Amino acid sequence: MPKPRVFVTRAILPKGFDLLKDHLDVDLWPGELPPPRDELLRRVAGIDGLLCLLTDPIDAALMDAAGPQLKVISNMAVGYDNIDVKEATRRGIPVGNTPGILTDATADFAFALLLAAARRVVEADRFTRAGKWQTWGPATLLGADLTGATLGIIGFGRIGRALAKRAGGFDMRILYHDPSIPPQPDSSARAVDLETLLREADFISVHTPLNPQTYHLVDAHAFSLMKPSAVLVNTARGGVVDPLALYDALHQKRIAAAALDVTEPEPIPLDSPLLTLENLVIAPHIASASLHTREKMSVMAAENLLAGVTGQRLPNCVNPQVYA
Repeated sequence: MPKPRVFVTRAILPKGFDLLKDHLDVDLWPGELPPPRDELLRRVAGIDGLLCLLTDPIDAALMDAAGPQLKVISNMAVGYDNIDVKEATRRGIPVGNTPGILTDATADFAFALLLAAARRVVEADRFTRAGKWQTWGPATLLGADLTGATLGIIGFGRIGRALAKRAGGFDMRILYHDPSIPPQPDSSARAVDLETLLREADFISVHTPLNPQTYHLVDAHAFSLMKPSAVLVNTARGGVVDPLALYDALHQKRIAAAALDVTEPEPIPLDSPLLTLENLVIAPHIASASLHTREKMSVMAAENLLAGVTGQRLPNCVNPQVYA
């Protein structure tokens, strides 16, 4: 009996890939960059399962190209805004993701970005390498204190709550805005409306999924409400923050600094005006990039794929209504 055919859009870590190669007929895209659209459409023809990354747009046209035998789409990410889940559900195709495992790694990195922006770590590194460090100076590269400051968290799911836990070690006052989560009576964090959070927070960290309601949620109006000393961190999705409004806010010093792990678009174009700013730190979408986390994500994505092609329920499914 032939093995189920699957297409994997990029090399995943060996612990995950080893689960696939003995049981499936695996077609692996070998490039460092995502497969071009025409190649993606060609390679999915006739497959039983697809393991993709957040860089791969999975829409109705791709599902048509794959064919009616497509049984599962496994996304190696927590977010799945790259997939038309509504269309997959209409076709009865379960969609898998990799939640939970990257919570700590992402929260750690969000806090690292927060500290780096607040204390101007990257700017100080550039300052030193450029030979500008001549002596100790009372006002050289002054930054912001975290201890006792107010942290506003937009999106209070797993990662937002994990960030709040870390901020507790700095005695920070925690505000959060998340309409999908009721107030937490046993939490030191306080639920507030978005405008209150933007007005009161010294540091603002974004942890909300990208959807039509959150697209450019942090826009010019949002920046106008923030303190001039505010620091913005985004490790969620680039589209939650309007990049033009962010540039204006940083360039005109309406806020003090920002730190991004995600941008709109990705990768950020080299001619982006954001790259001219000293008060901005940008990382290449690496918040979950610890060895343990990425290995576990690979395994979870592989397990979702294997379950789907063998007719079993996905361990982590974002559209469980397909099983109704």
